[in-house]
Amino acid sequence: MLKKLVFAASLLLFFAAQFANAARQVGPIDVSGEINGAPYRIVVPANWNGTLLVYGHGYRDKADHPGEVDNRNADIAPNAALVPILLAQGYALSGSAYKDNGWAVEEGVQDLKNVVTHFRGTVGQPDRTILWAFSMGTVIGFKSMEQFGGIYDGALCGCAVGAGATQSWDSAGDLALAYDTVFGMPSSWGTFGDVRDDIDAETEVYPKLFGEVSNPANFAKFEFIRLVVGTPGRGITPPANFYPNWLFTDMFFSTEARSELERRARGPIVQNLDRNYSLSLAERIYLETILLVPPGDIDLWLATMNGQTYVDAPNYSRNYVKRNADYSGKIKNPVLTMHTIVDPLVTVSQEYEYAETVNNAGRGGLLYQTYTNGNGHCAFSGEQLITAVNAINTWVKNGTKPTAATFPAPLGFVPGFVPPPMNQP
Repeated sequence: MLKKLVFAASLLLFFAAQFANAARQVGPIDVSGEINGAPYRIVVPANWNGTLLVYGHGYRDKADHPGEVDNRNADIAPNAALVPILLAQGYALSGSAYKDNGWAVEEGVQDLKNVVTHFRGTVGQPDRTILWAFSMGTVIGFKSMEQFGGIYDGALCGCAVGAGATQSWDSAGDLALAYDTVFGMPSSWGTFGDVRDDIDAETEVYPKLFGEVSNPANFAKFEFIRLVVGTPGRGITPPANFYPNWLFTDMFFSTEARSELERRARGPIVQNLDRNYSLSLAERIYLETILLVPPGDIDLWLATMNGQTYVDAPNYSRNYVKRNADYSGKIKNPVLTMHTIVDPLVTVSQEYEYAETVNNAGRGGLLYQTYTNGNGHCAFSGEQLITAVNAINTWVKNGTKPTAATFPAPLGFVPGFVPPPMNQP
């Protein structure tokens, strides 16, 4: 009798597995459309492995100046070359362009959630839903992992804005203050604490920068700016080709991108109250002995910056940035982050800040962070991205948290790296 029961149970399990496999064979599917004004795309392979990857793209400049055109593509991966590789491994892919460009965090959180809901209603129920996001998309990703434990089973966040929106944008204000201190900011740009709401980096900011970086004598001044702000991180030596490219991207966000967010928030957004602008001893020695900056100039620049720690954003606009988004750290499912050590825009120090937030919330067991030797913002290789996707999928599927061995050094991972904190809290 027992043998018959065991045999019957085995048959039930066999047919259940066959039914599940048959039910999952819904592909190949490649559909695009629009949900509440947000373009989306869903692609499912014939050999779907049960995992749905939901892609959250990074910042896209809003077409708010003459000659600009909005990018409204519903990308499903950070690199188009990854799409056939991931599909061959059985992953279903999806993504949204969000309702708007610019700092569209509030929209992005809802738009990606809508894609998952649409997938469940029209394609099928995934075994695992994993959000993978990059750059500004990680603000959406981290916020979503705190809000939607029943939607996302895990997340991969690359080149992540781990410090949250207010601390990150305050750092952009620090950059504007340092630049204003050394070179002077034209009144037409606004002020370091409140840029003009329609400033155009390409036609206003870049021409001035081009003239300044073209003068070799200004290199030391720009190095002071870089060090006092903390790019790419205190104690991290940038490569030889770091200058001057980092300036143009960072100043874009400090001016034009910030102005777009100020319009959303209906007011200025950055603060620098209680700041202490300083240099480490090693940084001072570098400026004084290698770049031959007079100590008096360094002291004057620091005193000027520390004499202007009075910027205080209005509550209504500041609260908009907090909502979109600062983090509680109360993630509900596994989160894997990956960051290049040399990142000129979203510094690797942001990983330190995110770990602090998650650990203080008592959720450190749900976070794993890995680092690469890439040079640049989100400068990951295809092999690194595939490795990370498979790592978070395995963690969610089997409960097996990654280890250093998951991310081998021959692929450009840097085991044992510990990021420094940001220069300002």
